[in-house]
Amino acid sequence: MTGKSPEGVTFVTRQDDGWLIGVEVVETQRIPDSSDILAVYEAELDPDTELVSYRRVRRYPRGRGDDD
Repeated sequence: MTGKSPEGVTFVTRQDDGWLIGVEVVETQRIPDSSDILAVYEAELDPDTELVSYRRVRRYPRGRGDDD
């Protein structure tokens, strides 16, 4: 999708017309890795699991994923 490797899946939601999936990626790698910048993308898939759309919904420093 973005050319970045996924860190993990944050959620999977079944919808009437497919799936909504949250994927966390490292957007900017830094040294030390505790200062990396992470992002969560929402990916919408159709019933055949083909990508329909995606968008970045959050961006944050590593270790602050639950802070607003």
